[in-house]
Amino acid sequence: MSTAVIIGGGEFPKKEYPRELIRTADIIICCDGNALKAFIRNRERIFKDKGRLPDAVVGDMDSMPTRLAKEYHSLMVKVEEQDDNDQTKALHFLMEHFPDTDMVHFIAATGKREDHTLGNLGLLMEYARDYPSLSIDMVSDYSTAFALTDSCTLFLGKGRSFSLFSPDNSLRIKSKGLVWPTDDVIFDNWWPATLNRTSEDAVELVFSHKSLVLVITD
Repeated sequence: MSTAVIIGGGEFPKKEYPRELIRTADIIICCDGNALKAFIRNRERIFKDKGRLPDAVVGDMDSMPTRLAKEYHSLMVKVEEQDDNDQTKALHFLMEHFPDTDMVHFIAATGKREDHTLGNLGLLMEYARDYPSLSIDMVSDYSTAFALTDSCTLFLGKGRSFSLFSPDNSLRIKSKGLVWPTDDVIFDNWWPATLNRTSEDAVELVFSHKSLVLVITD
């Protein structure tokens, strides 16, 4: 089994934790030209040398500079269809060519543009539904986001920030281990279950039915 990072064109991390995820990944995939440029610009500080290349650069190549396209031509995987964004194209490529992957970290998938940030975070819920055997998260300098599809217990530690989002306004979630219980929350907008904190080391969430939920914690 192996771990992969998929690097987007958002805000490239400066903190050590997301950089360590890049450093220790078995597979590195960049989403198009902006992600490749950021990876090249930061790889010496991450790897202490300039030798590490991504295993592939996947996307429609609309942001790929001509110079990089020539230099890294062997890494390019152009996917022209526009039904999926480059992040999703990269994940599909990863699972097709590296099927033993069991952990995926999305890095630099947020920041810079709010519309891209919201879209990429929302896609985590679709990935959790479509790839139930994968562990997937999205890590930045500010937070870690991941999706749930059913009741569970999360061992996060006491005092962590904790926000829940769901597109399902019929879903109810009973909770233990949060400062403010979510039992009466109606998910009819983005904000009702945000800005919470963990009051115990473990957070128990009981779904009224299987559904899609996004968790963001620090």
